[in-house]
Amino acid sequence: MTLPFDGAISAFFNDDAPDAVRNALRRADKDDILSTSYPYSEELKRKTYQRDMDKLQIELVKMQAWARDTGARVAIVFEGRDAAGKGGTIKRFRENLNPRGARVVALSKPTETEATQWYFQRYIDHLPAGGEIVFYDRSWYNRGVVEHVFGFCTPDQREHFFTQVTGFEDMLVDEGIHLFKFWLNVGRAEQLRRFLKRESDPLKQWKLSSIDVKGLSRWDAYSDAIQETLTRSHSDAAPWTIIRSDDKKRARLEAIRHVLTALDYTNKDARAVGTPDPGICGGPDLWNA
Repeated sequence: MTLPFDGAISAFFNDDAPDAVRNALRRADKDDILSTSYPYSEELKRKTYQRDMDKLQIELVKMQAWARDTGARVAIVFEGRDAAGKGGTIKRFRENLNPRGARVVALSKPTETEATQWYFQRYIDHLPAGGEIVFYDRSWYNRGVVEHVFGFCTPDQREHFFTQVTGFEDMLVDEGIHLFKFWLNVGRAEQLRRFLKRESDPLKQWKLSSIDVKGLSRWDAYSDAIQETLTRSHSDAAPWTIIRSDDKKRARLEAIRHVLTALDYTNKDARAVGTPDPGICGGPDLWNA
């Protein structure tokens, strides 16, 4: 079988990955959590996950009905390292929602025209109307992290972004939009394990990009950019919520719980929603835990 990018991910594992990462992958069983700082040693059991997810799906449907009936606008931003589970988490949010009122926004590289516009302009075009829930699969925070790490923007452009982003988000919240910002964080060994699985699975190879491959050797540069971005764009009006996603099941449950807990929708079943796990879901301090 031909591997994408000439097997560059396998080559990185064999030749360039830090010894600690390589050894963690070689020692691990399928359900083992690779990060030693993660609060659990094994993935959540499937039966427990499905029981809780089934309850949360009912609550999500109630929440969407409330948004439709009241005209509420909900925007949920998903950011994180490559393979952190953004797409899978969004999928679980939308699983039983009416797709007409629950859109995903995943913008590609700006066109020549868009590149001349105000940076936030193309994201504004996709903000929710009354009764809508919009999921941003990556967002305006590209400028804070990916564009910076790969030199796709100048230092001045990035600095200008930071001078405007909190004001921009303040306006969204002041307008009445319920804005949630998730940063899904994944450990280095777990990220590489997921990349290796994608590389070897013909049904998932499409998920890999040249950015993923090049980013493997830029872990520290990403870390610095993430830390600065979280620090400079965390605010009372639009705080960051960190989701530790080394276990995808726990990450999905806690992200959904966080949104449902924050919204006062009709007929909420607080017992079904539960309480977010502070070891998995919390503020920016959790990112570097």
